[in-house]
Amino acid sequence: MGWGSSSSSVLGLGLVCLVTVSMVWSSVSGIGANWGTQASHPLPPDTVVKLLRQNGFQKVKLFDAQYDTLRALGRSGLEVMVGIPNDMLLSLATSVKAAEKWVAKNVSTHISTDNVNIRYVAVGNEPFLETYNGSFLRTTYPALQNVQSALIKAGLSNQVKVTIPLNADVYESSSGLPSGGDFRADIHDLMIAIVKFLSDNGAPFTVNIYPFISLYSDPNFPVEYAFFDGNASPIVDGKATYYNMFDANYDTLVWALQKNGFGNLPIIVGEIGWPTDGDRNANLNYAQRFNAGFMSHIAGGKGTPMRAGPIDAYFKH
Repeated sequence: MGWGSSSSSVLGLGLVCLVTVSMVWSSVSGIGANWGTQASHPLPPDTVVKLLRQNGFQKVKLFDAQYDTLRALGRSGLEVMVGIPNDMLLSLATSVKAAEKWVAKNVSTHISTDNVNIRYVAVGNEPFLETYNGSFLRTTYPALQNVQSALIKAGLSNQVKVTIPLNADVYESSSGLPSGGDFRADIHDLMIAIVKFLSDNGAPFTVNIYPFISLYSDPNFPVEYAFFDGNASPIVDGKATYYNMFDANYDTLVWALQKNGFGNLPIIVGEIGWPTDGDRNANLNYAQRFNAGFMSHIAGGKGTPMRAGPIDAYFKH
């Protein structure tokens, strides 16, 4: 879930939040930020790139492929995930030529001419949200395949990987514990096909995780469990103990992948953050607490109980 996904600037995180955790960021490898370009009062792209670098970000995730944005990212040293909006999935799914044109215009040109370090193409954004009522179920996977074919034809498939930023409700747990994790029953076969395709092409699984949503949707959810410095009672799942919602959610996905034969598939957290308005628990203090806690949590590179090692993540408000 995003709060206005493509309509919010990376600065929606709040400069105060950025400053609050910037000292921690210097010790975190590969932290990224989401950059939406449809804000009502957007800053010039060059200014945003400068702010990203000043605040220790090393990579950026886009929701589209706007020319000026990509030009500004040229020679910046920032790793880029370029985005394809959901409303383009149908045309890309039904035409390989359309995918080839899109890749030529929005990937190949910027790599060769502007020296943009494009590493991923995000095909859609949370296309399987249940609120979409299945609108993109038939087009997302074919679009993914056609974009991959276009990258191969362009000679970029080793450098640029496809992925689909998915919402965390594409998986669920039958037991309420991470070890009960599997892909949602209504899209299980589709998810396995996509996961296999990602694995076959050396591409990562991208998931958006928002512990805030658990708090928002369940009035009985323990507030402290949404944070990383809380005093909530831990959840024990076999030999694993979970002290926060993020680790439990992430490992539910790890279990889902493992059960279906893809336990080693790389995972990227495409969006994580905390909103500052729209709900009584959405405020600046909680956002600062969550963001700083998350950065401290991943700074050591320990990972989660089920997946050791550094976590790739992109902040978003």
